[in-house]
Amino acid sequence: MWSRRQGCLRPVVCGVEELRRRRREREAVLRKARREQQLVSKRLLRDDAPEEAGEGCVSAILGETEVQQLLWQAQRGTEEKRERALVSLRRGLQHPETQQTFIRLEGSMRTLVGLLTSNQALLQLEAARCLHELSHSEQSTVAEACLPATSYLLTYLSSHSSDFIELCLYTLGNLIVESEAVRRQLLPQGIVPALAACIQSPHVAVLEALGFTLSQLLQAKEAPQTIIPSILASTLPQHMLQLLQPGPKLNPGVAVEFAWCLHYIICSQVSNSLLIAHGALSTLGLLLLDLAEAVQRSEDAGLELLACPVLRCVSNLLTEAEVETVGGQMQLRDERVVAALFILLQFFFQKQPSLLPEGLWLLNNLTANSPSFCTSLLSLDLIEPLLQLLPLSNVVSVMVLTVLCNVAEKGPAYCQRLWPGPLLPALLQTLFFSDTEVVGQSLELLHLLFLYQPEAVQVFLQQSGLQALERHQEEAQLQDRVYALQQAALQG
Repeated sequence: MWSRRQGCLRPVVCGVEELRRRRREREAVLRKARREQQLVSKRLLRDDAPEEAGEGCVSAILGETEVQQLLWQAQRGTEEKRERALVSLRRGLQHPETQQTFIRLEGSMRTLVGLLTSNQALLQLEAARCLHELSHSEQSTVAEACLPATSYLLTYLSSHSSDFIELCLYTLGNLIVESEAVRRQLLPQGIVPALAACIQSPHVAVLEALGFTLSQLLQAKEAPQTIIPSILASTLPQHMLQLLQPGPKLNPGVAVEFAWCLHYIICSQVSNSLLIAHGALSTLGLLLLDLAEAVQRSEDAGLELLACPVLRCVSNLLTEAEVETVGGQMQLRDERVVAALFILLQFFFQKQPSLLPEGLWLLNNLTANSPSFCTSLLSLDLIEPLLQLLPLSNVVSVMVLTVLCNVAEKGPAYCQRLWPGPLLPALLQTLFFSDTEVVGQSLELLHLLFLYQPEAVQVFLQQSGLQALERHQEEAQLQDRVYALQQAALQG
């Protein structure tokens, strides 16, 4: 916006465009940070019977001889004795030392896979639980030792037992996190079609486990190249969006899992136009309205867990060039979305301040290129509530000021509706902040206000605005803009 010419600092004619460029650069950095925040984790299912959970049943570390003996017992005798041997082995495998002993023992995994493929359901289940304990290891060598079992785990995703399917899914999800070798093997073995079949399950626990496993797969470093294209070519995206449809069938736990899955797909930027064409913005927009209604009904328990990925999904989809060409903006209803977003911002302010930047980031992306959303912001009298967020933190302040810049840059008609009111006093207060990014954003908003609402200049001068600017005239990152604003004020 400002440039040097003949030793003097003067405003550049295309100031508004320069302001827009600066903000887009900052937003690109923010967007990258949001894309890189991941939730790689492991989950452990231990539905021990009451007699196993007591303090007297603390599992012991097993040595090589004990592991060999338990594997031997698991292959002989009555089904009850074989099952008991596997239960003892499973308890021992809760210890990393036993896990290492097990994978070093020749033939141990082959034996366990043999028991997994047994035609006796109880033995099969206990063998799967042993594999599940191994999958929770933090050592990639343990995960890779489980490679012979992955094809069977995939096959059992079509089992008649929802509990068994859930166990297999969480085991696969844990293995996926730890080892690229596991992921390389699972793709040709057909994990994507298997998950696409699983997502049609009527069982909530299966769907939650599926969401977890899919999210682990989507966060792999090679996902944009080798995994996400296959997922987008399957029926998974359509089913995911169906599971995010608001209504009586919406399950919060399932919705959270698949909202994060959708977030990782969107962040990959492999084919967001496809998601938009499938109605992703419409579905997520309706879900935002539903979340806001839940807050108003005081049904907000755990709401922030779902709000965070949903806000990120909508925000990132709105940055796509394809949004306009496929009618993405039309999938969001202006005033209802803006009103719902402010209900959520109020909720975050009271109970979850860390999510305020997420909501403001969405508001920024809504208003950046849309006069209609800016009009909604003004017609709903939401400028003052927005200004009340300024003192909370530097991050929040920058986002609030960026949104206000989006409104102001739309031209004189919008600046007239910002004026008069609490805007100028609030901006003068921000000039006393020490954070250069906050102050810099305030300077840009003041520049737009002076440009489109000249009478603001006189009030600025009357309220000691020049003295406030002097605080920053020696700061290298700000001095050019401070000088240009001083000149604009004096010449105005």
